[in-house]
Parts: sequence; C-alpha cells; structure tokens
Amino acid sequence: MSLKPRRVDFKETWTNLLGTVEGVITCGQVKRATWNDRFSDVYALCVAFPEPLGDQLYNETKSFLEDHVSKLHMDVCESGEENVLAIYHRHWREYSKGSNYLNLLFGYLNTRLYKKTKKSDADRIYGTFTGSSEEFTGSSEDNVLEIGKLGLDIWKRLMITGDNWLIIKRFDVLLKLLLKEIKKDRLGDSINQGVIQGVILSLVNVEQYKKKRPLQLYEELFEEVFLDETGSYYKQEANKLLDEFSCSEYMEKVSQRLDDENLRSRKFLHGSSYSKVTHKCQEVMVAAHLSFLHSECKIMVQKEIRHDLKNMYNLLHPIAGGLEVLIDHQQKHTKHLGLDAVSNLKGDNIPQQFVENILEIYTQQRELIQSVYSGDLKFIGALDRACTTVVNHRPSQRVPCKSPELLAKYCDTLLKKSSKGMSENEVDDKLTNSVTVFKYLDDKDIFQRFYARMLARRLIYAQSMSMDAEEAMINKLKQACGYEFTNKLHRMFTDISISSDLQNKFSAFIKDEAIDLGISFSILVLQAGAWPIGQSNLPTFSMPQELEKSVNMFESFYNKSFSGRKLTWMHTFCSGELKLNYLKEPYFVTVGTFHMAILLTFNNSITCTFADIMESTRLPEPELVKQIQTLVDTKIIVTQDSSIVDEKSALMLNMGYINKRTKFKITTTVQKDTTQDVEHTHTAIDEDRKLYIQAVVVRTMKARKILKHNLLIQEVISQSKSRFSPSISMIKKCIESLIDKQYLERTPKSTDEYSYIA
Repeated sequence: MSLKPRRVDFKETWTNLLGTVEGVITCGQVKRATWNDRFSDVYALCVAFPEPLGDQLYNETKSFLEDHVSKLHMDVCESGEENVLAIYHRHWREYSKGSNYLNLLFGYLNTRLYKKTKKSDADRIYGTFTGSSEEFTGSSEDNVLEIGKLGLDIWKRLMITGDNWLIIKRFDVLLKLLLKEIKKDRLGDSINQGVIQGVILSLVNVEQYKKKRPLQLYEELFEEVFLDETGSYYKQEANKLLDEFSCSEYMEKVSQRLDDENLRSRKFLHGSSYSKVTHKCQEVMVAAHLSFLHSECKIMVQKEIRHDLKNMYNLLHPIAGGLEVLIDHQQKHTKHLGLDAVSNLKGDNIPQQFVENILEIYTQQRELIQSVYSGDLKFIGALDRACTTVVNHRPSQRVPCKSPELLAKYCDTLLKKSSKGMSENEVDDKLTNSVTVFKYLDDKDIFQRFYARMLARRLIYAQSMSMDAEEAMINKLKQACGYEFTNKLHRMFTDISISSDLQNKFSAFIKDEAIDLGISFSILVLQAGAWPIGQSNLPTFSMPQELEKSVNMFESFYNKSFSGRKLTWMHTFCSGELKLNYLKEPYFVTVGTFHMAILLTFNNSITCTFADIMESTRLPEPELVKQIQTLVDTKIIVTQDSSIVDEKSALMLNMGYINKRTKFKITTTVQKDTTQDVEHTHTAIDEDRKLYIQAVVVRTMKARKILKHNLLIQEVISQSKSRFSPSISMIKKCIESLIDKQYLERTPKSTDEYSYIA
C-alpha cells in the first residue's frame, strides 16, 4: 500500500468503512484482513488529495454514533421496568468496549485532526480560553474530541443527561430501580450484583477521560441521592434498634450494619464513595445518639467490660468529639484504681508495695488501652494524667509528697547486695519499670537528692549488687532527664574509679618505701561538690593510735601527688574490721570508726569508765552516748549499773558474748535514714529550688531585658517543670529577693513589669 496522498472517493470509502464501524461498535465479528483494510481507508481519507477528508470522516462518524445511541436509548425505554437495568447494562458494556476498539481504528484521525485542535492541559484545567461553559466539559457540538472520547460523550448526552424529556424520565426510572435493588440487598434478597455495579460505574466511566472533576456526573446524578436515601434508611433502622435492644446489643447491631454497608459499598460503588457512605451511616446511627451512648460509658469502664468498650471505641472514634466522655471516664477510673492501690500501705516493704502497685495498675491499663482502644494516643495521654495524679498524690498540702523518697528506696533495695533471689536481668527489668514511675514524678529533684544519698552509701560501704547495674540505672535516668540531672551521680562513679587507682598507687608507694602500716588500709577520696555529704557540724574526734600511722602516711603521699588540695576525713563514714580475741572463740566484727575507737580503749583494761572513753576518743558527750548505747544494745559491752548509758556509766567487755556468726557487722546510725535526715534533705531541697528559680529568673531577664510579671511566672514554670513544679508563692519570693539584691527592678511605668539591671 502506497502512503502517498491520492484522490479518494469519500462516499465509496465511507460505505466500506461504515460496515466495519457497525461491526466494531456492536462488538460483532470483523475479520483481521477487513480490520487492516479499514486502517488504510482511515489513513487515505486523512491524507486525501487535494483536500484531506478527515473533518468529513469525523462528522460522519459522529452522526453514526448519535444515531446508534439513539436507537439503544429507544430500546431501553421500550423495555419493561423489570428488564431496564439489565438491558441498559448490556448496551453499555457492548458500547463502551466497542468505543475503545473504534478509537484504535481511528487512531490516525485522532492524531491528525484532534491534536491539531487540542487545547492544552492548562486550558482544560484553568479555562484560559474563551468560549461557552460547555467547552469546559467537552460536550459542545464544536468541541473536537478523540473518537473514543466522542463516543462516551455522545452516550452521556443521549442516554443520561440530554434535554429530551424522555431521556430525563428514563434515567429517573433507572435511578429509582438502582436504589430499590440496593435496598433489596440490605434486606437480604438476591440481586444481580454485576448489573447493578455496571450501571452505577457507567456514570464514572462515561467521563473518565476528563481531567477536571471526572466524577462530577457520578456524584451529582447518583451519589448525592444515594447518600440521602442511605441516611433515611439507617435513621429509621437506628430508631428501631434503640427501641428493641440494650446499649450493648445496639452497638453490636450498629457495628454489624456498618460492616455490611461498607462491604456493600465495595460491591456496587466507586471507591470515592466508600468513606462518604460510612460517614453518613455513622452520622445517623452514632452521632445522632451520642447522649445515649455516653450515658453507658461510666458503668462499662468501671466494670471493664472489654467487648462493649471495644465496640464503643470503634463507634465513637470517627465522630468529632465522640471519645471525650469515654476518655474522661477511663482517666477517672484509672485514677481511682491507683489511689486505692497506694493508700493505707502497711508493713516493712512500703516502697516496694508502692512502686509495684502503681506498676501493676499501669501495666493493666496500658494493656487494656492496647487491646481495647487500639493504643489510641488520647487514651495513653489520659493514662499518663491519671498516673501523674496518683504518683504525686499527697493527703494534705502541708505534707510533702512521699513518692520520690519511696521510689528512691525501692531502687536502693534492688541495687543493694541484699536483693537476694533475683538475677541481674530481673533486677534490670524492675529498674527499667521503676523509670516509668519516675517519669510521672513532679518533684524529680527530691528523688535525685534521696537517690544520691543512697547511692553514696552503697558506694562507700561497697553494698552495690553490681556496678554495671548502678551505671545502667544512672543511664536510664539520664535518658529520662538529661545529663545535667545525673551529672553528680556520674562524678560519684568517677571518684570510685579514681580512688581505686589511687589505692593501688598508695600500696605501691608503701611497698617501695618499705613501710609497714601494721593494718590493712584502704581509702576513698571523694569530691566535696559531687557527694551529698555535709562537711559542717562534724564531731571532734581523736584518731586511735593504731590508725595514726596509716592516716599520716596517706596524707603525706597525697600531698606529694596533688598540691593545693585539702583532705577532710569523714570519720562518720569510715569502718574497720576488729578481731575479738578475748572470747572462747574469735569473732570478726565490722564497725564504724567511732565504735572502733571505743572498743580499742578496752585493749588495756576490761573495764572503762565513760570519762575514760570520752578522754580517749574526744567525742562530744551526746555522740559518745549514742555510740556506746549501740554497743550496749548489741551486748558486746555491758554496763555495771543499768542498760541506759550516761556520763556516770561504768562499762566492761561482755566476756560471755556469743553470736551464731563468727563474722558480723554493727550498722552505724549514718547507714540509716533518720527522721532528722529526711527533714534536713527536704530543707536542703527547698534551698536548692530557690537558687534554681533565681537562676532561671536572672537568665530569662538577661535575655528579655523587660518582661511582664505573668509572662515571667510562666517562663519560670516552663523551665522548671522538668525538675519540679514550683509554687507561685515561691517564685514571687525569689523575684522579691532578686529585687532586693538589685538584679531586677520594677519599671516606673507599671508595677507588674520588671527590667533587668545590667
């Protein structure tokens, strides 16, 4: 076949072409040779000489398609109501398939004619060309479309949206029949799913070529009417269910209806309608009856009826504001459980009861949120608020919160060597869980102070179960609160490591100098600023003669190694091991330095007076009475007159002392927390808070220069909340103190505004 333009008889060629077009549009049998010849005919007409005949071919094809669709429409109109959907669907399926093939057959015409007059995408989308509104939709007589699109456009005009009264009436019948069939499906009757889906989706496919609002026809002619009918149907259904069933049963039925309608949408409708249908059903069956559902939330939450709560959550979750009542009841319930669990704790292991009871409630409620509420962050937030209230609960505003102290004691119990029966992994798991409680503390600085005191004891007296566990716990706290929070704790660890190296160097020094100390001597050198050990009010004390050589040698060694440093001996934290040789069998007892000094006075005599011991040790009388009383209580020494020690007491060794253990320890008062120690800790914390607040105020005012009173208060609270919750009265006192110190001043213009004094 020659591709050169030639003269073509349009009438003859069109007659040949028409038969094939009819066969293609009706999906009839067309031989391959004929199909190939028709391609040549289309090409010949488009490049005909002297004038191309593409326009004439386009118009004739358009006229043929219009006549064909008109005949199909008459066939649909003349069919009975029971067959109209099936006939429409059959014609549409055949016509849409034929249009696709016809578009292929006229491919060269599309290329030559359509592309020559094609509007740009920008013109189609934004309408930058001039013309009637019909030009935007591609339905104008003058608007040139590809043959496939032209076929769809003709179907839309002559079968669905035309101005002809018969077309409008027939489509209304189609629409009513579609709604009727879908209602039958809701009632459980059998229908032809393929036909219903095909008819509905024809409204989508007929405009699928459009780039702007391709679903407009589907939405306006079918979807809006369908949604209104769906709303009416399920509104009646909801009222009927409310009359017949309880809330639990109603939720079951509504959930089933929603699932059924969701499945039905996927059987019949376009994907864009799925969420709209679900929303309409939720609107009339859930949102319209929120007060009824909310009234049942409280009892379900209190009884933890999980199945009903899960249904309630699934129904309320998509509704704007629907979950707020349920969340509130869940928060109150968790708070109630928590307060019951931590109130009126009794026994010796109150810290363990407190922490583990809270963790038990937390774990239960977290698991419930995960399984019932799908881990919804709003419910997790409610759990956090409830746990914060429980952990920071105090019976009276005048009484400080005990939670930080109890949590510190719980961690202390786990990290001590005395935590028997637990592996390191079990201890690590419990410590990890304790950090969960720690995160809910408002007064984290109180916990820090108590934890540091207890850590100091464990490190000084070598009571830690594992140094790895200690370090792991500090790292957990660091992750929760940052490096600044654990800075001093890290420095305490560093001191222990440095002291170990220092001890080795001292031992090497003694060996090199060939010095015999006479005793086994070890030391810890601690930084004054890192350890929570007070250096004030240290009692006077005369070192026992047996220790003087060791102490002097170490001081000499240390001063040679580090110039400009001063050592302060903390005798109250020292301990030593004595061997009791005066009994039937030898005993080894570990005692504090004061106890050691008292017992060593009995090396020269079995009996000593209180005055002799006081002269030897130089301890103040109250401290000496306390130390001797401890030894009397343990029956290592006895009084000749009474069991109460005073300045007139005569003391002697108990020569008949018996103990089941040959090695034992006498705990000093420093190793136990007294009421005075706790009060002193809280006082120190208050002072630290005041300094912290003052630093925040100065830092803020230095940056802002001028600031309103309320804004300054908010800034202080914001910066302090990671450590503690400052009271407004404390902040005001700190501001007044800074004004007195001339860091700030009130501005002349306003009494509630401050300016920074450089």
